[in-house]
Amino acid sequence: MPLERASSTTLSPFANLAMLKPLRLGQLELPVPAFQGALSGFSDLPMRRVARAFGCVYAVNEVVLDENVLKPGKLQDEILHVEDDDHPVGGQLLGARPESFASAAHRLVEAGYDVVDINFGCPVNKVLGRQRGGYLLSDPRTAREILSRVRDVVPPHVPLTVKMRRAMDDTPLAEDMFWEILEHAFAVGVDGVCVHGRTVAQKYVGPSRRSFLAKVKAKYPDRVIMGSGDLFSAEDVVAMLDETSVDGAWVARGGIGAPWIFSAIAHHLRSGERAPPPSFSDQRRAVWLHHTESLKLHGRELGSRLFRSAAIKYAEAHPRADDVKRAFYGCRVPDDIEAVLSTWFDEDLADDHFGPVSHREGPGNLVAAGASCG
Repeated sequence: MPLERASSTTLSPFANLAMLKPLRLGQLELPVPAFQGALSGFSDLPMRRVARAFGCVYAVNEVVLDENVLKPGKLQDEILHVEDDDHPVGGQLLGARPESFASAAHRLVEAGYDVVDINFGCPVNKVLGRQRGGYLLSDPRTAREILSRVRDVVPPHVPLTVKMRRAMDDTPLAEDMFWEILEHAFAVGVDGVCVHGRTVAQKYVGPSRRSFLAKVKAKYPDRVIMGSGDLFSAEDVVAMLDETSVDGAWVARGGIGAPWIFSAIAHHLRSGERAPPPSFSDQRRAVWLHHTESLKLHGRELGSRLFRSAAIKYAEAHPRADDVKRAFYGCRVPDDIEAVLSTWFDEDLADDHFGPVSHREGPGNLVAAGASCG
């Protein structure tokens, strides 16, 4: 029996946001104030292309180490190759040494990235152990020097943004260091800052604190502040914008296996109404496009392996989610994945065979699957 399609006329409790407000990052204006954030291991070109196909107006490449940007070789070539249809695109950098951080930022600009983003938020242990990412929130001196040097080499017409968590931990000293770094960021001319509402010490445990995002925006009402954390549906995004007054939303883990979140956000903000769930045809189109692009970019073996991680998240929205997830988990070789796609996402299966797919709630097992961001 087909699932009942939710009405697209259900009024949102946030109807006061019905007039869409663009997000401006320097000279770059985004018509929808939400975009695909950087996700290590996920936000590669295939994921970005699928997101754009479903209304994403801006996407950030997965985080890269400054030393990998500067070291000649295949990896450097991949990082510095920007496709013509992949704009606007941001390049997010991770590093510990101000001089190499700045040199890498300059190379990203030369390669054609539209925005440079500095990662001061990643909470992964091996990143912290190398004094990168979120660790820098506990080292204001180095963080300030990175900000200054990067702004010096990134031309004024190229937006510079920073991704931060709300502090290293919940101590007053950690929060003081957050404000010191944020103040310096704006002093040197950063065009926007995205704040994740958890501390570095929290990693992904416990809720993201929206009240802190509101506090940041209230302190800097004339600066571009974006919010991140626990954004797994269009309703989550609209609620965050409404409750905090931040200027935009960095959608990270919520975009894995659910690219239609971007068109749903635009619909919700324009109309004040919830978007209908995506159809099974929408899901099938997204899955096949992602699979095709992944194989095209990475080759059959690696492409299949990388696609499988995203495919498991796509399966969560399938009307037969448990069956499809079980099938993907059982895949060991590319032929297995292609068999699952042919069985469960066949082009002959019409919408009325399964009915609409459902909105996904919550993060699932994304952290366990390896998705990480600031």
